[in-house]
Amino acid sequence: MFSKLLIANRGEIACRVIRTARRLGIRTVAVYSDADVDALHVTLADEAIRIGPPTASESYLSIERIVAAARSVNADAIHPGYGFLSENANFAEAVEAAGMTFVGPSPDAIRAMGLKDAAKALMQQAGVPVVPGYQGDEQEPSFLADRAADVGFPVLIKARAGGGGKGMRKVEQPHEFAAALEAARREAEAAFGDGAVLIEKYLTKPRHIEVQVFGDRHGNILHLFERDCSLQRRHQKVIEEAPAPGMTAEVRRAMGEAAVKAARAIGYVGAGTVEFIADVTNGLWPDQFYFMEMNTRLQVEHPVTEAITGIDLVEWQLRAAVGEALPKRQNEIAIDGWAFEARIYAEDPARGFLPATGRLATLDFPVDGVRVDAGVRQGDVIAPYYDPLIAKLIVHGPSRSSALARLESALKACRIGGTITNLDFLARLAAEPEFRAGRPDTGLIDRAIDQLTTPVVPSDEALALAAIAATGVLQPMKSDDPWSSLGHWQIWGDAHRSIAVDHAGGRSVVTLAARGRDQFAVRAGESTFPVLVLDRFDDGARVEISGEQRVFRFLREHETITLFVSGETFVLRLPDALATAHAGEAAEDELAAPMPGIVKLIHVRAGDVVTKGQPLVVMEAMKMELTLAASRAGVIESALVTPGEQVSAGAILVVLQPERSE
Repeated sequence: MFSKLLIANRGEIACRVIRTARRLGIRTVAVYSDADVDALHVTLADEAIRIGPPTASESYLSIERIVAAARSVNADAIHPGYGFLSENANFAEAVEAAGMTFVGPSPDAIRAMGLKDAAKALMQQAGVPVVPGYQGDEQEPSFLADRAADVGFPVLIKARAGGGGKGMRKVEQPHEFAAALEAARREAEAAFGDGAVLIEKYLTKPRHIEVQVFGDRHGNILHLFERDCSLQRRHQKVIEEAPAPGMTAEVRRAMGEAAVKAARAIGYVGAGTVEFIADVTNGLWPDQFYFMEMNTRLQVEHPVTEAITGIDLVEWQLRAAVGEALPKRQNEIAIDGWAFEARIYAEDPARGFLPATGRLATLDFPVDGVRVDAGVRQGDVIAPYYDPLIAKLIVHGPSRSSALARLESALKACRIGGTITNLDFLARLAAEPEFRAGRPDTGLIDRAIDQLTTPVVPSDEALALAAIAATGVLQPMKSDDPWSSLGHWQIWGDAHRSIAVDHAGGRSVVTLAARGRDQFAVRAGESTFPVLVLDRFDDGARVEISGEQRVFRFLREHETITLFVSGETFVLRLPDALATAHAGEAAEDELAAPMPGIVKLIHVRAGDVVTKGQPLVVMEAMKMELTLAASRAGVIESALVTPGEQVSAGAILVVLQPERSE
């Protein structure tokens, strides 16, 4: 076995690899950019080496710096994780040329599957079914438009390089094709340095089912069954499960054989995933699935396969890389129970899943019967430079229904404060009727998007608890703030305080009246609640409200309160009483950057007349492209930025002329 392993990655996958390597007695080396100097993976590793500034191209994507770092500590192997350089054949070659082992397939295998067009052609030769479409070298826009018309709309434009949903656009109608092609190419060029695309027929009711394969240097190749990854938004997976619901023995056998055939065609060694798309208009059938692509690395969702097989896939990767034969044969691997994985992101589902940043002031995951793969700790910062993944939550149970119940319970038990997350979205998705019934498909989230992402309006009871937290009555009394304790009496009547709270449903005014020490009457909406504080915690309290006991916790940062109560999270704001009445009007005149990023395109210039919703600026932030639109109709007064410019959150990008009152 290797003696020293460098992990050419960051975040949760670096931590995941470190834990297995440590169990096998392998010393580990972390690499880090300036943004990750105090990151968890740096702390966990035996050694750590700085490789550059925060920008990925100058750190985690720099082959030269990573190979030099590995040589400087005499590492004998490099594990690439997923993302970044994990599917870069040039990186694999550079590692081998430096006298080290690349924990993954050969450069030739990576190249064979690295470009989707060439991979599809290779699979057709190997007898693996592929999706109808065009994959070729001719990339002139009008030619591609003609090929899309030949295939028949709707079609899918896909970057031929990379993965993760980058450089991918669904096109419903011919007139939408040119703009979608331009956006897909731009995103693909930024993510992979290759703007070439292919065209595929878009199946109207598809399921995304992938098969985990493994090969060794002795010619053995097997599969570890399938995962269903149909729950996607923007072509990125959200909740994955293994095995796939509704899978029959006949389809599983056909799909597994096709996956092994694909891996054998390129002499595959190590962990890989063969991704299929299945047309489930009439259910799952052995002749209705097609090869999409092969990921020549470990997948983000590999833990669900580990859960149902009891196999540590990272350990198998390391054993295959060192030259050992696979530890088991195909007939020795069986499915045990059911598993789900939910990806917890710092993002705002109500704003089109806009990535979010912030300091994780509260980070609390359930521990009983739940596996959490995380690359962050409480107090860490979600920075704008990388993918905003916070953690992966994995559950396992004897049946699909029991595992799904555990997933819902675990999601509701998570408490994350300091940034916006998709936790509520995930909990609603886990409870979505079609998904619960075992009928997922890649269009499910889009069909149910409103019910999945509409912010929950806090109940009057939740607003009452938020107001109690906002007053400071749960904290020790401060000499300079008499309102920090409402337990003191006054001569005439009760002490009152009114608090305005902004939330998803608008603004509410909550009134508190002190009725004695730790006793209050709280009026919120049309309800008045008698509240008795029973116990105080550092971040919450146990109270009796309307005769029932409740435990709630909260995080207050400046004018924002994050309230955790009854398995729900509410982010509330205490409005500034001194804010001007014209603040909203001013905001409509200015287009601001929602987060730090790079300006990619400016669609307007001074004097242009625009309509409400018209795209004005395209930004790139946290590995995704954001299109920012006009909040109202008007005339452009000025554009304050230029393409290629790095901007901070809140920076004003475009200004509209003030509306004239008649």
